Amino acid sequence: MRYDLLIRDALLLDGSGASGTRGDLGVIDGRIAALGDLAGEAATVIEAGGRALSPGFIDVHTHDDLEVIRHPAMPSKLSQGVTTIVVGNCGISASPVRPTDAVPDPMNLLGEPDEFRYPRFADYRRAVEAARPALNVAALVGHTALRQNHMAQLDRAASDAELAAMRAQLRESIADGALGLSTGLAYASAFAAPEREVLELTRDLPADRLYATHLRDEFAGIVPALDEARAVGRHSGAPVRVSHLKCAGIDNWGRSREVLAWLDGAAREHDVACDCYPYAASASTLDLKQVTDAYDILITWSEPHPAQGGRMLAAIAAEWNLPLMETAQRLQPAGAVYFCMDEEDVRRILRHPLTMIGSDGLPRDPRPHPRLWGTFPRVLGHYVREEALFPLHEAVHKMTGLPGSRFALPGRGLLREGWHADLVLFDPARVRDTADYHEPVRAAEGIDAVWVNGVLAYDGRAVTDARGGRFLAPAAGNPFP
Repeated sequence: MRYDLLIRDALLLDGSGASGTRGDLGVIDGRIAALGDLAGEAATVIEAGGRALSPGFIDVHTHDDLEVIRHPAMPSKLSQGVTTIVVGNCGISASPVRPTDAVPDPMNLLGEPDEFRYPRFADYRRAVEAARPALNVAALVGHTALRQNHMAQLDRAASDAELAAMRAQLRESIADGALGLSTGLAYASAFAAPEREVLELTRDLPADRLYATHLRDEFAGIVPALDEARAVGRHSGAPVRVSHLKCAGIDNWGRSREVLAWLDGAAREHDVACDCYPYAASASTLDLKQVTDAYDILITWSEPHPAQGGRMLAAIAAEWNLPLMETAQRLQPAGAVYFCMDEEDVRRILRHPLTMIGSDGLPRDPRPHPRLWGTFPRVLGHYVREEALFPLHEAVHKMTGLPGSRFALPGRGLLREGWHADLVLFDPARVRDTADYHEPVRAAEGIDAVWVNGVLAYDGRAVTDARGGRFLAPAAGNPFP
């Protein structure tokens, strides 16, 4: 046998959740051709020396909609071992969006108004394919994007005519390869949408497409917000994916047991799962509803006061001799990191068997949350090796096989003959995140090579010139477990 790529003597972590075994892996024409004790020649031979080889990591929660077109090399993801991303989360997506002079918060997290030039989902898909990104891209349609297309004001419920127009645009997007619908009901641009609006919109979701939601409330009202998400899933029949599950706010700390008990109960009746990032701090635009002195708030950028980026809100308020709320108002529009979670809640949610890993990184933020560059190595290094929160093979499953099945990405997420050769070679003894809140743009250590569809995309030091990524449309039928 002659292979294009032959990786010898690796710890094969196949993504299923099973313990690893030592062996070889051969690739031909971008697909895994064989696994085991392999004989033969290859154009490229890698001696793994017992290092781990796993499927490429799948980042199910990103905001890289425009970044994959703007910077298709995607070093922040490839340097972590990520080979597939899901965009369009939290109700905000690059398409379908009608060009306007402004986009509502938080769609401005994705880019400038003139970058939203994809009025149909098919336009965005073609743009991604033309950009030839270095990794694979699958996309959700954002509820807020649909609202801004058809509503002059977002602080109210959609009318029947507006809702009909939104439904038509969602149906067209689904036909053109969208994974499903996402909502960001906590944001002002969608908070006024009643449950009925979401129920009616998701009536058009086929059972093989997703409903992903940034809950209406991640603070005291989290359980009613979860009930709303379950009601949407039951009404539409679509699987429910709860975005960045957390118990936010000091008064909410310790409620992860209650929240996960809800998840277990819901999953017995419907296809429900969640994603989580491995940090006890969130990040978004500066939301006046979250301004408090109960926990630290780091300002990452401010349009009127750019020099305040990288400083704590409380320190700025003290310097300006103003209350926190007035300080936050003066900084607007701005971005922030909120140290609003309890580490034990984060650990408990990460450990749950229905939890996948998602970064939720913001690539346009000039001082991003370190999750943009560090999420996956942090799980492998900090939580697996240092904290022993779960074994290595379980962590890999949360990054590969579990999201591959729960997001209907056929041929991705497992080491299987015939599956796409999205691969990560890493050293379990060295892998770690180096990005932090002071220096957030730093590549991880211990990720030694990344292949996307059999093409070397990252060599352990830098991204290559290869562009092996593809746009991933969902498989026909109902592929969910």
